[in-house]
Amino acid sequence: MVSKTITSWFKGFKKNKSDLKSKNLQKTSQTDEGKKIILVGNPNVGKSLLFNRLTGSYVTVSNYPGTTVSVDTGKCEIAGEKFEVIDSPGMYSLSSITEEERISKLILFQEDADILVHVVDAKNMERMLPLTLQLAEAKLPVLLVVNMIDEAEKAGIKIDKSQLEKELKIPVVTTAATTGEGIAELHRKISEYTSQDNYQVKYDEKIENSIQKIKSLLEGEYPISKRSLSLLLLQEDEDIQNLVKETEGSNYENIHKILSKTLSNFKQPVNYLVKMKLQREASNLVSAHISDYVEEPMDLKEKISRAMIRPLTGVPILLVSLFALFIWLGVGADSVGHLIEDDLFEEFLTPILIDWVNTYIPYTAIQDLIVGEFGIFTLGITYAIGIILPIVGFFFFAFSVLEDSGYLPRLALLLDRLFKKIGLSGRSIIPMVMGIGCGSMATLVTRTLETDREKKIATLLLALTIPCAAQLGVIFAVLSVYPSALILWGVVILLTYIIIGFAASKLLPGANPSFYMELPPLRFPKLSNVLRKTYTRLIWYFKELFPLFIAISVLIWALDLVGVLDFIIAGMNPLLNALGLPIETAQTFILGFFRRDYGAAGLYNIQEALTGVQLLVTAVVLTLFMPCVVQFVVMMKERGTKIGILMALFVVVFAFIVGFLLNFILTGLGVVL
Repeated sequence: MVSKTITSWFKGFKKNKSDLKSKNLQKTSQTDEGKKIILVGNPNVGKSLLFNRLTGSYVTVSNYPGTTVSVDTGKCEIAGEKFEVIDSPGMYSLSSITEEERISKLILFQEDADILVHVVDAKNMERMLPLTLQLAEAKLPVLLVVNMIDEAEKAGIKIDKSQLEKELKIPVVTTAATTGEGIAELHRKISEYTSQDNYQVKYDEKIENSIQKIKSLLEGEYPISKRSLSLLLLQEDEDIQNLVKETEGSNYENIHKILSKTLSNFKQPVNYLVKMKLQREASNLVSAHISDYVEEPMDLKEKISRAMIRPLTGVPILLVSLFALFIWLGVGADSVGHLIEDDLFEEFLTPILIDWVNTYIPYTAIQDLIVGEFGIFTLGITYAIGIILPIVGFFFFAFSVLEDSGYLPRLALLLDRLFKKIGLSGRSIIPMVMGIGCGSMATLVTRTLETDREKKIATLLLALTIPCAAQLGVIFAVLSVYPSALILWGVVILLTYIIIGFAASKLLPGANPSFYMELPPLRFPKLSNVLRKTYTRLIWYFKELFPLFIAISVLIWALDLVGVLDFIIAGMNPLLNALGLPIETAQTFILGFFRRDYGAAGLYNIQEALTGVQLLVTAVVLTLFMPCVVQFVVMMKERGTKIGILMALFVVVFAFIVGFLLNFILTGLGVVL
């Protein structure tokens, strides 16, 4: 899909290039809108923090055109000049492997950046400079930001910035995005940026001769240097091959012949040879301009970091973290939710609005639309703000803390061996944790996983076993009255996760994915950064999800108005009897189909009418039940319509089977919760 997007865009690129007048008009328009900055770099180098430093709160999160990968964009003003800032997904090399890397490459090719800010970790320069060299060799307008300089200095690392700048022939800035150190200098470097002759790596004679042969055959115009393009062709990069094939037309046959003949002369893959040369070049730069690491006694943070990734100590830390999340969501969010729903809505706003509507609107149907059982205000707005908002807000805050602390990559490393048993890698922990915030967003994030098999397994487990934050918060709040029910709920969901994951890994063909993840330093999260991220995600909640609450309340009101809702509820009665549940729970499952958090809120409202066993069965079925409409659509888009529908059907049937068996066992044993 990315290859097609690159080639389709490039048709437009060639058309603009062929018409000088059109090109000049395009450049004028770009100047009016402001220059463009693209942030690029490995994952976990502080790129997002730097993005926030540049843009503040003016951030838009959206899917990159032609893809389903989310990209942050924002605006800023530096020295009186306007800039658009794009935070590209993490990448390790221009020769891409993961979907995220491919999207980053697409952004580099398509967006025509005025300045490309390459962010690296000051403590891991040797591993990250190869990408800097690739970007410079591609003749892209690179500005190198050596981030986390404060942590590097604490570790005894000293960087000769001026010499590194002179050697690489690009501007170099040292920053500490967490504290704001170096941001003023970065602003100055951006405002003063001018293009210059870039660094060029000299490969062995064989590769250099091959580059010259391919360069001489390239007739089209490209967004990167023909030298860099030739190297990527030699590395058999699929996207670049498609791009050149599209651009060169019939001339590609000559290029293909040279490539085939040239590649047959190498005993090892050219991709490997190029990467080894880039790594040696980076090592030489580091040894010349960066001091040796000074070994210091292991500090407390390093001891905690190592404890987090060792099973013996890591598992207890994980359990403590989960318990803290339970307290945070189950107690904190519930208390705030009660305050908003009971005191603000039930006691104050709702009675006032009901009186006003009944006084001034004579039509019963319209009254019900606004303040009826399924009204826009009494269902949509009250659920969205009174019940769901406190839970997702508290979760977004907790997720931002975990993100900024550096715990998530360590959790991924800890769980990698266990995840391998169910066909996943430790990298899968990111969409799984994100799924607690929003299953739809997490399903999109499965694109970052390495293999199609891993993506399918992760998508199925997200749809089946991972409750969203609102659902989880309500279930915690409701079942906390029955601690044994809460424990049983956790056991059933965990067993389902393991059994279904293991079965899927055996049934789906393919090898287990490999796992590689950069470990950022463990740090105490800065409150301002956590609040900024929480605020940005809450804005996303109001933009993306809040309108759905209104739309769904209108849809349910319409179904109720014409009698369809009663028909559906009556049709569910035999199924609910088999589960040992009263008819009141039908509405909970119907609401849960439209949105998981709606279903959770429905359970919250009827909890008084259910016994402990009925609450447990309802909570289990609701957790395993059909993902919400939005997540279902994303599943079909990501995994294909056929697979998405099959997954959804399996989830619905499996959820009710588990609920039936759970009720049968508990009632058969005479268990009372």
